[in-house]
Amino acid sequence: MELISQKMRRLAPEMDPLRLGCGWTREDLDKPQIIVESTYGDSHPGSAHLNQLVEAVLKGIHEAGGHGARYFCTDICDGESQGTDGINFSLASREMIANMIEIHANATPFDGGVFIASCDKGMPGNLMGMARAQIPAIMVTGGTMSAGPNLLTLEQLGMYSAKYERGEIEEETLNWAKENACPSCGACSFIGTASTMQIMAEALGLSLPGSALLPATSPDLLDYAYRAGKQAVELAVKGVSPKDFLTLESFENAILVHAAISGSTNCLLHLPAIAHEYGIEIDGDTFDRLHRGAHYLLDVRPAGRWPAEFFYYAGGVPAIMREIQPMLHLDAMTVTGKTLGENLKELERSGFYERCQKWLDEANQKYGISVNREDIIRPYAQAIGTDGSIAVLKGNLAPQGAVIKHTACPKEMFKAVLYARPFDSEEECLDAVLHHKVQKGDAVFIRYEGPKASGMPEMFYTSEAISSDAELGHSIALITDGRFSGASTGPVIGHCSPEAQAGGPIALVEEGDLIQIDVEERILAIVGVKGKLKTPEEIEKILIERKKTWKVKPRKYKSGTLRLFSEHAAAPMKGAYLEFSNNS
Repeated sequence: MELISQKMRRLAPEMDPLRLGCGWTREDLDKPQIIVESTYGDSHPGSAHLNQLVEAVLKGIHEAGGHGARYFCTDICDGESQGTDGINFSLASREMIANMIEIHANATPFDGGVFIASCDKGMPGNLMGMARAQIPAIMVTGGTMSAGPNLLTLEQLGMYSAKYERGEIEEETLNWAKENACPSCGACSFIGTASTMQIMAEALGLSLPGSALLPATSPDLLDYAYRAGKQAVELAVKGVSPKDFLTLESFENAILVHAAISGSTNCLLHLPAIAHEYGIEIDGDTFDRLHRGAHYLLDVRPAGRWPAEFFYYAGGVPAIMREIQPMLHLDAMTVTGKTLGENLKELERSGFYERCQKWLDEANQKYGISVNREDIIRPYAQAIGTDGSIAVLKGNLAPQGAVIKHTACPKEMFKAVLYARPFDSEEECLDAVLHHKVQKGDAVFIRYEGPKASGMPEMFYTSEAISSDAELGHSIALITDGRFSGASTGPVIGHCSPEAQAGGPIALVEEGDLIQIDVEERILAIVGVKGKLKTPEEIEKILIERKKTWKVKPRKYKSGTLRLFSEHAAAPMKGAYLEFSNNS
């Protein structure tokens, strides 16, 4: 089989001299050509270290007889943008990263690719871009940062900040937390969106087995990158790309792992968007179906006790899969050229779990604790929970669905009827929560924060202000058409679809409406008006009348990236990817 790079050399006589001009040798031109795309940049700790992995990948490519070319499309940091209008660009940046990878990989065709990222939008953006590139490819994940003193991790900053705003701690304590929460590079050390999507890459079969969420400071991570470079050349020579083996069963495996780890709710945006690029349609209902009855096993923050580095010490993705093995599609093919089941057997034989135990022993000594593997990843029969970790709620308030991470929600809020307190911006709502202008028994709404309104930012500070409040954290709910950080905890319901900007029922909620939440029955509905219960038929008529006087808000962004995103973003429960009509 002739490689595509060699065909292109014949078609474009300028290609050889141009590549020779940037340092390629005559021999390099004849080799399998591999694009090495990363989100490396000085933007944040999740990307600042990735060039080390790039170099390790290049070494592996070279030793396997290929030639690698570095390409870069760095990502932004949600943590740095949090609480400002900068966070509005976050979800849109996923699409732009995928766009640039598509451009890089196809403008000058390559025979294969290695894609390297760590964080919230870099991970799904690269996984979407891999699909669009349609070349043999493999994903390398950038690992997780270490915990700070007293096992401090970044998601606790929201709690510290809210306590400071309420006068519960001194500024000195807040500054200590700021200075110690990020002691190394890597993704934030909890099962937020970055960690979740690293795990999803391996669960889909797109990364080498056992490579997801390694400590970013580990030499093992460089070894995985080196091996990924070698594997990319092998895939290129064989002509095997992810589209040849990724199936619905691959995505179902990933969702079952998501349930077992209590993964970020943002995964309900990203996995459907990635699947869509492969012509596979999944949505919130797919997640809800697979989470029902699934065993939740991982005792790692934000829902659990331990920092994310402990996930790998307990055996990582392979250990999770070993526990839920009967539920998985073990015949799903992977980037190794072997099935998932074959990969798991090979890890057992290779001493993988013994190496993880060595890391755990060292961590116990470092932090002065005594933690066993089963304290981190529970055995299947001793699960933390047995109904997955998320639920998709539906009703006249969210006909297309809304998502709650029930593993991070107080049990008191699983079934409630609350009084609606709608706000049309996060800033207004946050002020009301911090200064107790909302009461026990309120359902607090933040609307016009969906993808068509403002880019679908995270409501992180408001969710943290609620969950860290001893009274409100167990007595009110936060409902939004925006989304939440993977670090968010508490009684929070997001992705409410259709969104307010599209005229969804969330736009029609009025002060004093009665809101029913029932997690077990998967209900989110308006059941009363002005504090009085109504029949479903009465509520339907009331909403029809309200819709007659509702007016769409003026477009917030009139140009640029967010104008494009707001015009073409799909509904949150579909994945908020860019969709274009057949006539456009």
